[in-house]
Amino acid sequence: MKWLLNLLRKKNSAKHNYPPRIFFTNTLSGRKELFISQKPGLVLFYSCGPTVYDRAHIGNLRAYVFSDTIARVLQNADYRVRRVINITDFGHLVSDGDEGEDKMTKGLRREGLPPTLENMRLMAEKYTALFIEDLSELNIKTDEITFPRASDFIPEQIAFIKTLEQKSYAYRTHDGVYFDTSRFPNYGKLGGINLGKQKEGTRGEHTHEKRNPADFVLWKSDSKIGWQSPWGLGFPGWHIECSAMVRSLLGQEIDIHSGGEDHIAVHHNNEIAQSEAASGRTFVHYWLHSAFLIMGGEKSSKSLGNVVHLSDVVEKSTPDDRQGFHPLALRYFFLQAHYRTPLSFSWEALAAAGGALDRLWKMSREIADESKKVSAPSEAREQFLIAMRDDLATPQAISILWESLRSEEYTPEEKWGLILDADANLGLSLETPPAMNAVEIADAPKEVREMIERRSAARASSDFKEADRLRNEVLKRGYRVDDGPEGPVLTRTTL
Repeated sequence: MKWLLNLLRKKNSAKHNYPPRIFFTNTLSGRKELFISQKPGLVLFYSCGPTVYDRAHIGNLRAYVFSDTIARVLQNADYRVRRVINITDFGHLVSDGDEGEDKMTKGLRREGLPPTLENMRLMAEKYTALFIEDLSELNIKTDEITFPRASDFIPEQIAFIKTLEQKSYAYRTHDGVYFDTSRFPNYGKLGGINLGKQKEGTRGEHTHEKRNPADFVLWKSDSKIGWQSPWGLGFPGWHIECSAMVRSLLGQEIDIHSGGEDHIAVHHNNEIAQSEAASGRTFVHYWLHSAFLIMGGEKSSKSLGNVVHLSDVVEKSTPDDRQGFHPLALRYFFLQAHYRTPLSFSWEALAAAGGALDRLWKMSREIADESKKVSAPSEAREQFLIAMRDDLATPQAISILWESLRSEEYTPEEKWGLILDADANLGLSLETPPAMNAVEIADAPKEVREMIERRSAARASSDFKEADRLRNEVLKRGYRVDDGPEGPVLTRTTL
């Protein structure tokens, strides 16, 4: 553990400077960079939000826990953070290019609703409410975030497209208006996109009207549904939504834009091209992206059908009949891996994360009592913050947290101070952990009761390896068994 603390201290030798030194890996440069906001003390922060034709799955939710962790680290370094997460409530095609079916229309057909703007909005609000509810369950402070609906910014999007036309970055075709990527020399700079492959026709269909394979739609014509515009009835393209809402709500030049790594190649490069073509200014200074959540060897995706929803995590009904998990078990599971590392999901891994979080909550309760909630500074607190500010090194920060809380080198007051910092940055409700649910063993499921009996027999025969194995099996089913003075004590680990 000492080697880790020394390494982090060396990398942050100027830790007493104000503001605190925070580093992020900027996708634009491909390097870890010192964060400097445009305006002292203020961060303008935009995150790509969901297309609300269905419920968000946990692969989607990883990106929002990631962006919330960014905001927490900044806020706890005394920055004021203005956050926007957009809601795409029309016009996002199934592919990230310009082909395929519209996702919202697909959702309307699934729900048996006629394709009208009114029904689209109705369905969108249903899934927006569920999305915001999921964020709240994950301890994301939704009241501090603006959630604009793309359909509320149609005039702004039309004006944006007209500006691009006036500056000769846009051209008309029979099916709408397209952005001419050949007019923007730096197109593809985010993530180093290989335009040579696109020119060979690997992105979209190169029709006789589309000048370049990488060109993307700004306005999509529709003969039946949409809004009136200078180009007829239709919809703004998916990419222009974000640029228009960023400009309207945060300004032409912002500090941070986050999203999943799947947005880099197309969506975010398109945002950069159209925004910088229109303004002539840098659009975003720090691009931050989270890696995929992997399910069964592939990224979690609605199109692949390998999705789990937060409601599934909470309710959890599976063949092995394990109980539901607390939503923050999923947050802890995400934080165990670095945000730029693909993370493989399994129910066993989630059960382990839930058990670890339950033990952390138990330690927090005990330390709160011992310290009387009086905090004191310590080296552990310092090193925890250094790790969090070093490109959100959450695995190292969690390691420091566990090591320090178990150590006899720190007083209860120093440990309580560390818990306060960890709670503020990780968002795991450590300061006010959920109440433990005591359960009568007789009321537990039959298989849990049998495991407790076999564990007691194993302990009586000094087979502690088998007793530990059975304890872990009980834990996987949503219960924790401890040894009290009068025998086993059972509690629910999930709420």
